[in-house]
Amino acid sequence: MTIDVHRAIAETARQMHASAVGEEGGTDRVLEAITAGAIEHVPGAQYAGVLLVSKDKTFRTLAPTDPLMNTLDRLQKETDQGPCLEAAWEQPMVRVDEIETDPRWPDFSARVVVETPARSSMSFQLFTHQGSQGALNLFSDEVGAFDTESAEIGLVYATHAALALHASKQFGGFASAIARRDVIGQAKGMIMAEYKVDAVQAFEMLRKLSQDTNTPVVTLAEQVVESRLQ
Repeated sequence: MTIDVHRAIAETARQMHASAVGEEGGTDRVLEAITAGAIEHVPGAQYAGVLLVSKDKTFRTLAPTDPLMNTLDRLQKETDQGPCLEAAWEQPMVRVDEIETDPRWPDFSARVVVETPARSSMSFQLFTHQGSQGALNLFSDEVGAFDTESAEIGLVYATHAALALHASKQFGGFASAIARRDVIGQAKGMIMAEYKVDAVQAFEMLRKLSQDTNTPVVTLAEQVVESRLQ
């Protein structure tokens, strides 16, 4: 890795830690920073998200940079296999050079090839919390998008991300933050689909409306989700 990459990751880590120990909602901001920063710093990363899997196999996709991440996590839940699950529960890092030909998760791989454009991936274990496991997951539409340099940078980045998440758990009620993040993530996904914007823009729309109406972001998110379900 070059010095510039180290410096860039260090600066992103500083910002993540500042968010982690700041005002309420620090965990939400840390998760957003983690996935956005992964796209920026890890070579080959096109999509990013954090998958949380509880001991009862409840799945939550946190801070996805694209709705595709929700689809990929859903496919892993439905097939009960995949690289993100393996990273969350078993391995510190899982790299897939070509999803279509990788023999480790045949049911998952077959559906990914048919239902999504994703063709390679890399996943990193992030944390264990009260029986739940979390992984940072990166995907690309290109075969072989992640090389040795990607893995080295990704491991360094994931370590910083895990430390920032640990700080947010220490300072800010992790369980309640995850519950808020879940409904906000649902609302963002709906906004992204309806207005054709990315995850950052969707959250900015919620944040701006929150300021204009003096309504908490989580309350607005609940209203968005409820309105779409009616």
